[in-house]
Amino acid sequence: MKNLFLVLLVAAATNASAQHQKIDTVFIKTSAQCGDCKDRIESTLNYQKGVKYAELNLETKVVMCVFKPKKNNVNSLRVALSKVGYDADEVKAIPSAVLQLPKCCQPGGH
Repeated sequence: MKNLFLVLLVAAATNASAQHQKIDTVFIKTSAQCGDCKDRIESTLNYQKGVKYAELNLETKVVMCVFKPKKNNVNSLRVALSKVGYDADEVKAIPSAVLQLPKCCQPGGH
């Protein structure tokens, strides 16, 4: 009985600790143009450390990213997008990365 109580106590403490982890949401304006851009941007962000969820709205070109601020930060997320060829708010896309994008995803491609 004592062991069962100890297991339940540890499980409750672990669950309480997990519920208190801070999660932030950021909205980043991008230079996305099409569905390929959407896939590329979402997968880039979703593979960043601490990111829980990222989704791009193609109409507004704004990506919503939910992440753990202890594991990542907004500027790093913007830089990650610039490295794959997209503007991210005030962070401009790296020119060599833009040239690596399919023609339809480059500025003026659509």
